[in-house]
Amino acid sequence: MNKMFFTRKCYEEYAYVLDYIPTPLKRYRGYRGPVAQVIGENCFTLLEVAPYPGIMLSTGERVFIGKGLRDKVERVLRRISYDDLTPLARDELPRIVEEIVSKQEARFVEFFNKAQPLTTKMHSLELLRGIGKKTLWKILEERKKSPFTSIEDIKKRIKLPDPKKLVIERILEEIRGEEKYYIFVAPPPKPSFSRI
Repeated sequence: MNKMFFTRKCYEEYAYVLDYIPTPLKRYRGYRGPVAQVIGENCFTLLEVAPYPGIMLSTGERVFIGKGLRDKVERVLRRISYDDLTPLARDELPRIVEEIVSKQEARFVEFFNKAQPLTTKMHSLELLRGIGKKTLWKILEERKKSPFTSIEDIKKRIKLPDPKKLVIERILEEIRGEEKYYIFVAPPPKPSFSRI
């Protein structure tokens, strides 16, 4: 059973298109039209959405999926898992995650500034590959002196080759549902059976 560290409520306002499927093989609750597989920019939630009739979505496009008047997406059909993604969506995923992390750098710098222990023997920063005990103590010492201000600041003060890459790799691992703890991604949905 997966332990979950992700505690905030997860609601997606905007998402990035991973793949647009004009003629899907499966239908969802009677819906037969085109679908797009998207990833939310807040909690990295994977979703299938239905565009308005006559609207085509492009891979990498940022679309509004929140409450209120939507210009391109008629409705959110369902939450999906990594295994539901098309081959193109899987190929696009790392690039789109990198784009989201780059645009929201302050959010991930804040993680380095405020991350807490998970247990008496493990700190949430250690969930990033490449951060062992020695690096962990260096991060904790440095952030006591003064908070980190950017990814570049973390690189310089900690001598981490690429903190952004560590965050991206962790997000991708969590999206795949391979983890015991979830720090950036809403935990994956339990498997469900869809009708064809």
